[in-house]
Amino acid sequence: MNKLRLGIPKGSLQESTIELFKRAGWNIRLPDRSYFPSIDDDEISCYLIRAQEISRYVETAVLDLGLTGKDWILENNSDVLVLEELVYSKTSRRPARWVLAVPEDSPVKRLEDLDGKRVATELVNFTRRIFASRGVRVEVEFSWGATEAKVLEGLADAVVEVTETGTTLRANGLRIVEELLTTVPQLIANKEAWDDPWKRRKMEQIRLLLRGALDAYKKVGLKMNVSEEDIPNVVAVLPSLKAPTISKLYGQDWFAIETVVDADVVRELIPKLQEAGAQGIIEYSLNKVI
Repeated sequence: MNKLRLGIPKGSLQESTIELFKRAGWNIRLPDRSYFPSIDDDEISCYLIRAQEISRYVETAVLDLGLTGKDWILENNSDVLVLEELVYSKTSRRPARWVLAVPEDSPVKRLEDLDGKRVATELVNFTRRIFASRGVRVEVEFSWGATEAKVLEGLADAVVEVTETGTTLRANGLRIVEELLTTVPQLIANKEAWDDPWKRRKMEQIRLLLRGALDAYKKVGLKMNVSEEDIPNVVAVLPSLKAPTISKLYGQDWFAIETVVDADVVRELIPKLQEAGAQGIIEYSLNKVI
């Protein structure tokens, strides 16, 4: 039997990746102390690997397909095929940013002011390339974590660190000098695997359903009953992907209207629908929107 080797990112993306696959139709389970998740699809083998390493394993054909951040693809300078950007955090729509930061009282105002200084980061190769491209000589040191503390303790003059809002950096007395990279999770494929007809069809299936699950995060379904005379008023205030579905209720002069709308407009929309004549309004969540 053909098998597609799929890399699941261990760490901060792990839980949201497994949840996304569940919404897309695949149940992934991770037994305790195991790096080999089970999946309810005999055509897929799953491997739990640090996000920092997935692009390297996809490039070298250890994996056919994987999910990792754009930052780690650039860090590893990996030659992979990016199939889809997957912004799938349920709690935040902000992409993560890698920024150059210094202590609040530092005289550094721009990247070029760090010539001859020391920078701590986990994103070593990318940081070196950025400074080299600007003609700035710096010593870039790898940091295993708690990178903000390195500069506060005098172990480095600046840090290149990942953040969404910058709140943690500010709380630790750091000031952002410049944003260097915006990163989002990406679905990546090995180029030779993509050329294999069977693997390509399987990858396209996964990409399609993951994208449908992502789009569904931002939308909800609405159902309501409307009298025939009120249909024009309701439809006039009802946004939808296309025209709403309208069907006649059995034995009555009433109709059922069903549509899909953006989740962030529902709280304003439902009172307007009620004023326009809609009754029995039901809001429901969606798993996929294709």
